[in-house]
Amino acid sequence: MRSIWNGAISFGLVSIPIKLVNATENHSISFRQIHLADGGRIRYRKVCEIDEQEVTAAEIGKAYEEPDGSMIPITDEDLGSLPLPTARSIEIVAFVPAASIDPLQMDAAYYLSANGVPAAKPYTLLREALKRSQKVALAKYALRGRERLGMLRVVDDVIAMHGLLWPDEIRSPEGVAPQTEVKVRDAELDLADALMDTLGEVDMDSLHDDYREAVEELIAAKADGRTLEPAPADDSGGKVIDLIAALESSVRAAKEARGEEPETGEEAADAPVAEVTSLSGRKKSGGTGAKKKTSAAARKTAGATKKTPAPGRAPAGKTAARSTTKKTAKSTAKKATAKADPKPAAKKAAPRKRASA
Repeated sequence: MRSIWNGAISFGLVSIPIKLVNATENHSISFRQIHLADGGRIRYRKVCEIDEQEVTAAEIGKAYEEPDGSMIPITDEDLGSLPLPTARSIEIVAFVPAASIDPLQMDAAYYLSANGVPAAKPYTLLREALKRSQKVALAKYALRGRERLGMLRVVDDVIAMHGLLWPDEIRSPEGVAPQTEVKVRDAELDLADALMDTLGEVDMDSLHDDYREAVEELIAAKADGRTLEPAPADDSGGKVIDLIAALESSVRAAKEARGEEPETGEEAADAPVAEVTSLSGRKKSGGTGAKKKTSAAARKTAGATKKTPAPGRAPAGKTAARSTTKKTAKSTAKKATAKADPKPAAKKAAPRKRASA
């Protein structure tokens, strides 16, 4: 790997010559700008605003712009003459626990390589001291024209350095948190814990950039003259969901992905719920009104039956009338007998009691 900076680690009175190497690389796919009409490449040229002439990189320098627009030229010699002790060294200022570093401060990552055979012994000494103390080293260093803050830690058998943002470069999260008061139930927390336990840990080497692979496949298809089928649209956004149901479904999906069978309670919770759908052309019925409408319809049907008797049979109306007349006569006779002589029933009951005695 090519080094991007040469210097030394200042560890008290110990100086360790090192080389700085990029620990990360960018795999994102870059695109060029083209003219849509003819596919020609669009390029940017650096032009001086005064004479409107294109200039080369050797003719370009640095300057600080004042609020009124005037420019103050700053040369590399000016910057090199600054009394900066970290111009060519990484100066360790403290050893602190790794938990005291806010991950928001993390920036670029580098590997520190021992520069030469004499640097191997002090390099190994610092590495083993960091391992045994289980701490990280805070350091200052200068890179690309400015002083920066760094954190040194051990990765395998190598000392790595993470560039850190200065504390005043971290913005306050004021106004970012929800402004409304939200209460979380214990059942929701239990489901969230269950989901976290089900997902468990992951092998970091198994994670990859799906989007980059899709772009590479798209480019290959375009080059071969093929057309890829569009991915199905995700319509889950913007919907108001039941949090409990979403957590339960997530737990079941995670268990299925791991080859585990969901519990019986989870299957029952996922059972479809029957919905009542009103049929078009019908009115909802209920209460006394429904009974009245039903009886009215029955009367209409009975009337229609009277008007249209079946061939070869007596009219249904007459038969019903006869049976009704007989029943009415019998009930009337019983009522008349009861009114005329209510006592004989009591007299007949008395002898029965004596006989039983």
